[in-house]
Amino acid sequence: MNKKKNQKHGFHLVDPSPWPIFTAFGTLGLAFGILMFMHNFSGGVSLMFSGLFMLIFVTNGWFKDIVREGVFEGRHTKNVQEGLRWGMLLFIVSEIMFFFAFFWAFFHSSFSPSFDVGGIWTPKGISVLNPWEVPLFNTIILLSSGISITWGHHGLLAGSRKDTFQGLFLTVSLAICFSFLQVFEYCTSLFSISDSVYGSVFFMATGFHGFHILVGTLFLIVCVIRLKYHHFTYTHHFGLEAAAWYWHFVDLVWLFLFVSIYWWGS
Repeated sequence: MNKKKNQKHGFHLVDPSPWPIFTAFGTLGLAFGILMFMHNFSGGVSLMFSGLFMLIFVTNGWFKDIVREGVFEGRHTKNVQEGLRWGMLLFIVSEIMFFFAFFWAFFHSSFSPSFDVGGIWTPKGISVLNPWEVPLFNTIILLSSGISITWGHHGLLAGSRKDTFQGLFLTVSLAICFSFLQVFEYCTSLFSISDSVYGSVFFMATGFHGFHILVGTLFLIVCVIRLKYHHFTYTHHFGLEAAAWYWHFVDLVWLFLFVSIYWWGS
């Protein structure tokens, strides 16, 4: 294992990197570009795409550095992997708190609807989506993807790259199907984000969940590519493990969305 000279501990002291400052500038440009675009300022679209392309460039470079450190330089020792696991768990906890805010807003408004929405829930004039059509089908898709990602993970633990690849490929395919159905649902919806608190909470909660699906799909695609290049072993595969944790979290959030917003909320 290649370690830094005279290093007498199992932790990774990260080398100076340009990626954090580039990420900050890219995020700033993307945020300001979106705000300028939404308020019809000139140059907003250019700034938005400039920030987006910078983030894509940074993500590619930063991922390459982490893969090199973990796979080829041996920096990801047991101590480092333990720290990465705790970091991923804390990140998922922060995401739970993020979605908790949306559920809080939904139940606060639904249990005591104000006169502004007609004193009833769902608000007067809102034609809600049928939970037993596209939402139910999407629920089946996500539950199936949770099974397939578990299959792929356990295949790797058993030393079967074939099972791992098939599980990951099936999960990515199901995730893409979910995203297409979500877009179809938005296009056929009879209400918008500006239609009372129901529309705002519905599209914010399901939209951010859809964004997490997109991120998780890209996460899994990276895992498929890394699997092809033999970056994972049955004892050293935290990247795949983190992707599986993240995907199970996305599944769980969708179950709460389906039960509370789609079913009970309708």
